Amino acid sequence: MDKFRMIFQFFQSNQESFMNGICGIMALASTQMYSAFDFNCPCLPHYNLAYGLGILLVPPFILFLLGFVLNNNISMLAEEWRRPQGQRGKDPSVLRYMFCSMAQRAMIAPAVWVSVTLLDGKCITCAFCTSVPVETLGNASHPHLSQGEIQRVLARIPCKEIYNGQQLIANEVAVRYLRCISQALGWCFVLLMTTLAFLVRSLRPCFSQAAFLKSRYWSHYIDIERKLFDETCAEHARSFAKVCIQQFFEGMSTDLVAARCHLPRKAPADAGEAAKKLLGITDQGTMNMALKSWHRCKPPLHLHPPALPTENGSAGEGQLPTHPSALRRETAAYYSWV
Repeated sequence: MDKFRMIFQFFQSNQESFMNGICGIMALASTQMYSAFDFNCPCLPHYNLAYGLGILLVPPFILFLLGFVLNNNISMLAEEWRRPQGQRGKDPSVLRYMFCSMAQRAMIAPAVWVSVTLLDGKCITCAFCTSVPVETLGNASHPHLSQGEIQRVLARIPCKEIYNGQQLIANEVAVRYLRCISQALGWCFVLLMTTLAFLVRSLRPCFSQAAFLKSRYWSHYIDIERKLFDETCAEHARSFAKVCIQQFFEGMSTDLVAARCHLPRKAPADAGEAAKKLLGITDQGTMNMALKSWHRCKPPLHLHPPALPTENGSAGEGQLPTHPSALRRETAAYYSWV
């Protein structure tokens, strides 16, 4: 249990680790889904290809979309892409990094599905059974069979219980031939995916490491900023609700006292603390205006230090310079006087 707890804590450490864990779970789920799937080829000339390729390609597409849906950053990416320019510019490299990061993680489960399907060979056997070279593997000069009848016989190769073309081509030979081709394609696909992942991981630092670090940093910043904004809004809503409820009960107490119903009245200890958390936003219209302002014109990513008061109590002529080197020089001059 301790190992599972450590793994769970690692997945919860940050957003990237969490999404890696989700993608790993989806990859395992795709293999379990395929093993539990009851594959039934229709064994008809005009339906085998559609059924086989559908099982090979449609579930990976669904898993790919599901990977985007389970990714929490998809809403953040859409919000950042569609928001107005405002006081903060939008960096296309950050948006590209977020999209590529989500796409790479969402591709894991589909790649596992395609690999397992090709290595198993049932889909390729069902889809291309009518393309088996009878001239090479069987008896192409079988009498009393037209081209259409031969296609119908070959379409029954995946269905061993109803196959009746042993004189044309042996069922075991055709199945083994198609399965070997499918497994070859499967291993080529695995090798291709592994090679691409290796090239992306190994060659990216050689060309654009600085740009990659910049994009990764600011994508993490957007995620953290959004979480902190949600937490701040939730804390403000809690304080707003607490003050509203306290004012309601205080008003009810005043009405009961006016009606000569003497009730014990105790001032809440946390009323002042809750009022301080409102930060001057004490009505619905002001709060709505603040939310719209945050969406339309986010503050620029440039932190201004607060103005330091002088001896007269104002931050005017005697204000210290904000540049770090200037601060260090002035401090050194002060100590030289001492």
